[in-house]
Amino acid sequence: MTFADFLNNPVNFIADWLTGLLTGWGLPDALATILVYVIGITVLIVFAMVLDIGLVWVERKVVARFQDRLGPNRLGPFGLIQPFADIIKLVIKEDITPAGADKVIFNIAPVLAAVSVIALWAILPLSSKIFGVDMNVALLYLVAAGALGTLAIIMAGWSSNNKYALVGAFRMVANMVSYEIPMVVVLLIPTILADTMSVQGITQAQDGLWFAILSPLGFLIFFISAIAELGRTPFDLIEAESELTAGFNVEYSGMKFGWFYASELLHAFTFGGFMAVLFFGGYGGFFGLEKVAGFGWLTNPFIEAAVFIAKAMFGYWAIMWVKYSLPRIRIDHMLAFNWKFLVPLSLVALATPAILHKVLIDLPTWQYALGMFASNVVIASGTIEILRANSRKQRKAEEKLSPQPVKN
Repeated sequence: MTFADFLNNPVNFIADWLTGLLTGWGLPDALATILVYVIGITVLIVFAMVLDIGLVWVERKVVARFQDRLGPNRLGPFGLIQPFADIIKLVIKEDITPAGADKVIFNIAPVLAAVSVIALWAILPLSSKIFGVDMNVALLYLVAAGALGTLAIIMAGWSSNNKYALVGAFRMVANMVSYEIPMVVVLLIPTILADTMSVQGITQAQDGLWFAILSPLGFLIFFISAIAELGRTPFDLIEAESELTAGFNVEYSGMKFGWFYASELLHAFTFGGFMAVLFFGGYGGFFGLEKVAGFGWLTNPFIEAAVFIAKAMFGYWAIMWVKYSLPRIRIDHMLAFNWKFLVPLSLVALATPAILHKVLIDLPTWQYALGMFASNVVIASGTIEILRANSRKQRKAEEKLSPQPVKN
């Protein structure tokens, strides 16, 4: 094994080296393989946690810029040491468990919140050679593992024995049941276009053309549903500090609260990563440039990982942009927006490319892409006209109900 082998396939290189080292110490092959897997999982978790610490700094810097402030700037260069000071503060703060709380569930909830996010990293491909596992039903796993975070919030609110926390948890149930429907529907769009549920297969299917170009409406619906699933503004009714004090986590302190906060940040970045994988080519998507002579270096696993992280960070920044720009909406408006608008639109956005994909699949790539994109433009235009018509109808109805001015 040479250094070039390491650069071309670092995961297999390290795994083979560790396996040879462990078997050389007299361990059975099966036990050595299990230990290598455990080490790999540990490294992935550590990487996610270190990244999470960096996301704390990024989030605080971004919100500071949105609010015309400086953000962390005292501890370390550019305030980079501030997240570590925050961790120390959370660790040494008093750990309080309410007397009337269900102590077991109350203490499990923040751990489950972190586990639900880290579990998603098992299928998140950093590159063609750096990933946990390539599941043929990865998108189903995405929905199932993501639901664990919702379960953690429900457990936290229910076990806290606090009415504000309970209301926040119930709101999360309504949020989950509602916005998972359009999310699951639009997840079928990349499945149809790539003819697979594997995230590796979906990534490789976008080698010449991003699915965001073929189905921009599908991407937009997934983006909105992801924000709602995260419980971030404008869908942050599970916290709603102006109404519920702090919502589901009102009774948590110290590192237990820290786990919820860290899980939210990492979850947002993870969804940014899935947006990159499902609609922007993931670690690839260079439109065939890597096949041109002189650009083969783009297929290097470390370059691919850098590209993926950049795309995921852009998605994370977009989520922050929405959070720090829009106000919170009412719970009835949130549910009405989903059931009356987002769900029907997602069904149309799925049916149209599903039909056109079969009709246009044999055409040249540019004609296929133009037809798919044009169909989304037509759907968007029709949707806008329907909304305008409903708006005029509602305005006229309100004008009839309003008192008429008295004429002298």
